[in-house]
Amino acid sequence: MAKLTISDLDVKDKKVLVRVDFNVPIKDGVIGDDNRIVAALPTIKYIIENGGKAILLSHLGRIKSDDDKKELSLKPVAARLSELLDRPVTFVPENEGKSVESAIDEMHDGDIIVLENTRFQDIDNDFGKRESKNDPTLGEYWASLGDIYVNDAFGTAHRSHASNVGIAEAMKKAGKPAAAGYLMEKEIKFLGDAVANPEHPFVTILGGAKVSDKIDVINNLIPKSDHILIGGGMAYTFLAAQGHDIGKSLFEPDKVELAKQLLKDADGKIVLPVDNLAATEFSNDASREVVGDDIPDNMMGLDIGPKTVEKFKEILKSAKTVVWNGPMGAFEMPNFAKGTLEVGKSLADLENATTIIGGGDSTAAAKQLGIAPKISHISTGGGASLQYLEGKDLPGIVCISEK
Repeated sequence: MAKLTISDLDVKDKKVLVRVDFNVPIKDGVIGDDNRIVAALPTIKYIIENGGKAILLSHLGRIKSDDDKKELSLKPVAARLSELLDRPVTFVPENEGKSVESAIDEMHDGDIIVLENTRFQDIDNDFGKRESKNDPTLGEYWASLGDIYVNDAFGTAHRSHASNVGIAEAMKKAGKPAAAGYLMEKEIKFLGDAVANPEHPFVTILGGAKVSDKIDVINNLIPKSDHILIGGGMAYTFLAAQGHDIGKSLFEPDKVELAKQLLKDADGKIVLPVDNLAATEFSNDASREVVGDDIPDNMMGLDIGPKTVEKFKEILKSAKTVVWNGPMGAFEMPNFAKGTLEVGKSLADLENATTIIGGGDSTAAAKQLGIAPKISHISTGGGASLQYLEGKDLPGIVCISEK
């Protein structure tokens, strides 16, 4: 990997600014899922165990008004981080100003500070959205607080914000290093290799509601993939493009011609459902039945059928690299989750293969099945992983120093 990583740096006696992704679900001060906090632990531990001072920055949620700040403070996150590390973590209820500077000045080697939500900068000033619009003066200010910058927030790597791109550019301008943390390094390694140099056979599995969400992914991966398995709502636009009846199924009529072109460009690589689990309405309790690749007028496809599951499994058996993004059906309803779960099991059963999962529903399926430990890599960034698979440069990665 050509990017500078935290392992390349001596952090002893250094103030290390770390952009982490602590954008976790919080309700009434209670964290619903701490996976993103856990994912940042290796980088944080490396810093404090090697005599550095860890100064953590993160956004949390979307800030639209002062009222949002009550629910979107990082204070509960700092408390949870302290529990996970079994050591004190200082929370500073600001991210700019004398209180921040004093807290950092008072740090000792091995100390950890969590600054307040970076997106408070989008409302706590007279200059507009300083964080999300990448205000250079804000990036320069944050950069002035540390000796080293580490970006470990892949989930925001597709965005050019002051807390990732702004700090990194200011650090480099000042002759200071901007490195990737362990989580960022892992994301670059797995997703980057999958896109640039996959071991074959390479199988891409795509699901979700819309073809329009995955056009660039399909275009980028057609020449690289041996097979592209398509399920979910987007499959019905492709089936319509083939002339099949799709009943009341979700589809994008304005993308049918595009689907025809993608099928032509793929030259047989795109594999569509040969049967579907259809229902009379979008409800877990709706009357349902397995139908072929033509769906009755009064029904809608809500999951791939058993023959499709077996077809997908057969293709996956010989795969050496698999990238999965998006569910095979209406996974949120138990009666239409089987296709997604069966695909997940197939990935877990693969031996000597690199398996990569990206996207909220695919990740949820992996956790529900308990197969996460058997998957090579589960991406922490939905939008970022999608753009990476599209072959696009991510600003949060581009700005990291080269080795």
